[in-house]
Amino acid sequence: MTAEARATSGPSAPAALDARTRRLLEGPLPRTLLELAAPNALVMVTQISLGLVELFLIARLGVDALAGVSQVFPVLSLVGAISQGSIGGGVVSAIARTLGRGQRQEANNLPWYAVAIAISLGMITTAVLLVAGPHCYVAMGARGGSLQAALSYSNLIFTGAVVIWLFNLLLAVLRGTGNLILPVAVVCGGALFLIPLLPLLIFGLGPIPGLGVIGGAVGLLTYYAVGSVVLVVHLWGHRGVLHPPARPPRLHFRPVYEILRVGGMSSLVSASTNITLAITAGFVGHYGVSALAGYGAGARLEFMLVSLSYAIGGPAGILIGTSVGAHHDTRALRVAWIGTSVAALTAETIGLATACWPDVWLSTFTRDPVALATGATYLRTVGPVFGFFGVGYALYCAGQGTSRMQWPVTGALVRAVIAIAGGYLVTGFGNGPSGIFLAAAAGMATFGILSLPSLIWRVGYGSGGGLPRATIRNRNQESGGGYESDQGVAKQSACPRVIPGTPRIGSAEIRVPGEATASATAAGLLIAKLRPRSTP
Repeated sequence: MTAEARATSGPSAPAALDARTRRLLEGPLPRTLLELAAPNALVMVTQISLGLVELFLIARLGVDALAGVSQVFPVLSLVGAISQGSIGGGVVSAIARTLGRGQRQEANNLPWYAVAIAISLGMITTAVLLVAGPHCYVAMGARGGSLQAALSYSNLIFTGAVVIWLFNLLLAVLRGTGNLILPVAVVCGGALFLIPLLPLLIFGLGPIPGLGVIGGAVGLLTYYAVGSVVLVVHLWGHRGVLHPPARPPRLHFRPVYEILRVGGMSSLVSASTNITLAITAGFVGHYGVSALAGYGAGARLEFMLVSLSYAIGGPAGILIGTSVGAHHDTRALRVAWIGTSVAALTAETIGLATACWPDVWLSTFTRDPVALATGATYLRTVGPVFGFFGVGYALYCAGQGTSRMQWPVTGALVRAVIAIAGGYLVTGFGNGPSGIFLAAAAGMATFGILSLPSLIWRVGYGSGGGLPRATIRNRNQESGGGYESDQGVAKQSACPRVIPGTPRIGSAEIRVPGEATASATAAGLLIAKLRPRSTP
């Protein structure tokens, strides 16, 4: 790319920045973060409520139905977490950083990349879970009626996986632009439609027969399909920041790679979280269906924590990505500290409350005494370390914005090893569910602790924050500003604009920060070129 092209598409071209992106970069930080977090929190709370309402209704069908669908929820939550938070996070990061650099045309094409990825990964999801689902649920302890309920629900919901992926990635496209108002309208409007529909589908009414557990799946797929149509109309109707072309552009490898690189690292966090819960459910399943139902009701709160942490961390990631794209690294670092602190405090408050009064939560789903006792043991053991989960997940979202996720990913993988290995050993010795839950608590604490170095050492937040020299050089060249000397990389606080048609001096153009003042760099090169060489 030429210097002129960089100047007109990079962060140094203010005209290329829309009002929404400029507000993300220049608005008062606490207020801007709150304006993003409030609607995102409402979206997350609504989605949590939909899951709880569905679980509440299915629980009325009996313990087998509750246990069976509770085993599908970790898998469904995994698909949702990867499509919304992981690959979706890659889409958010790509759009936020592209808009931060002022590259509008590239940003306009990214919704088509999201659609292509959604269709491809949705079809893969359907194929994998239709084949592997039965083996997965049996390994998790499903038997008899609970296995039949799990398969009935799973086969239907994952047949429509493409719709789930499309809905979540299109939401990610909007979030990447900083628009979190339309997602509120789509999600909350869909909830108002779905909540009265679910009991009708599950239990029936009058001459309308109930569908049982598959009624919940039918309702959710309807919700995702209608929401996807609304999002497509908005985006391709050019009613927002992005104006995607009516026909798909020629797709290139680089944007797909960037989305999947961030999304792939993020998927390790989401996958390890959900696989840990699923395998833990298998360990608890050795102690009976009632124990499994109790753990499922308690672990549902951890799934809720994922959504609540994302309600805070997601907007922080948008601000961080946009700021990093515009090289506003100090602002990005402040956002990370604020988001991590709020997420930790929120998660720890919930954990301590449920540890003190577990029956308030558990009695919503079951009255079985064994289930209540098992769920209470889980919440009293794991609840006090929920704050560490908030830290780890918020820094995972921050890492999506900086594209530097090594520490949160490491923490998530170590957490999975501790929880799974510990649970396996405890199950082998026959010490009961309490030991399994203790291993889960130790793993969750490790997740938060091992994620903190990314914030403390400022990994990905500029030259003073662990950014390798090569990365600084690439970012500097990418923006069209700065130069590299023999002693290192020189930094500029702003990237001066190149006036088209200006003469070149050697390999350097004359750059101007305003309209007429030549940059010190070009002037220095000119003086050096004209200065007579001294004779020995």
